[in-house]
Amino acid sequence: MDRLIVAAGALLGGSAVTLGAFGAHALEGAFTPEQAGWWEMAVHYQMWHALGLLFVGALPLARMRLPAWCLGLGAAIFSGTLYLMALGLPRWLGAVTPLGGALMIAGWMILAWSALRRRDPDSRR
Repeated sequence: MDRLIVAAGALLGGSAVTLGAFGAHALEGAFTPEQAGWWEMAVHYQMWHALGLLFVGALPLARMRLPAWCLGLGAAIFSGTLYLMALGLPRWLGAVTPLGGALMIAGWMILAWSALRRRDPDSRR
């Protein structure tokens, strides 16, 4: 288990709950439907990737830091730009959002590759 990755996942998850509650209560009525959608999407993707980091941190595989970095940084960029746009910052931030999405996708693909390449000493393959 990689404690740093698990801790990062827990922090990402806890902040997703906090931001979700903040958006639902403190910002209630302050958003247009489009802004509310951005906020909700940001919270969902952040939470799913927090759970992904917890999963990656618990895996008994070597070299999990790269997929963890991709998942965590990708979630921060993707969700962060959506949060900022929902709060009224410039919409050009939407051009940065796909970079976060690409990092999240890369994290999952690297994780898959790492799992398939694992050499189990008890395996005949």
